[in-house]
Amino acid sequence: MTHIGVIGGGGWLAGALLRPVLADRIVKPADLVLSSRSGNISGFEAWPGVHMTTDNSILVDASDVIIFSIRSSDLDDVDLDLRGRFVISVMASVSVEEITDRFGARRIVRAMPNACAEQRLSFTPWFATDDVRKSEAEFAQSFFSASGRAHFITNEHELDYFTALTGSGAAFPALMADAMIRHAIEAGIDPETADLAVRQLFLGAATQMARLTETPADIVELFMEYRGTTAAGLSAMIDADLAHAVFMGLTAARRRAVQGAD
Repeated sequence: MTHIGVIGGGGWLAGALLRPVLADRIVKPADLVLSSRSGNISGFEAWPGVHMTTDNSILVDASDVIIFSIRSSDLDDVDLDLRGRFVISVMASVSVEEITDRFGARRIVRAMPNACAEQRLSFTPWFATDDVRKSEAEFAQSFFSASGRAHFITNEHELDYFTALTGSGAAFPALMADAMIRHAIEAGIDPETADLAVRQLFLGAATQMARLTETPADIVELFMEYRGTTAAGLSAMIDADLAHAVFMGLTAARRRAVQGAD
């Protein structure tokens, strides 16, 4: 891949994906074109040579790869002929069929990164149409691997589920972290210490789970066997049907993702 054009290049997700790619020299600054309707694009000062434009037609003419990084609700404002182009989409709930119908492209990769991309901790599932060339698929894997773990999937419908599950980034764990912080404060811990303690707990827990071969269920069972304070807390959460609340949340998020695709 030589020249990359990013529609919506001024958005937070585009920046989160592009800065690791630029740092790893997967894309050269001079080969990158970013568009934004407002013309307000920042965060690339460390890479002089990145081109900016407010005209998507100029971007398309200058690019071999077109990346859509805009809200699905803004898609109606984009009118382009992308026949024969390689397109990468990180738009939620916009199918490859819709991209083909709107823009004429057939070589399409659709992916679902999350807000952890800039910290290189995103889980990014991606799907490719049959027309995507081997070199283009290899570029997509390298591009998304720069910002975390990229994972190729063969069923596009799974992307709607991943929009709910992993597309949330830190949001769902943050909800539980907030509840733990508030409980600590009610127990008499000062807010700053409570916040610090819970943040470090989640960092350590995530790192440990990423490295252990045991499943999360195995870890829960291990602590339950000790029959100590952690087991008492786990038992109370299980009795309160924490899993049901999680299932309800993911079901609602998935429903919204699917509705957005209709």
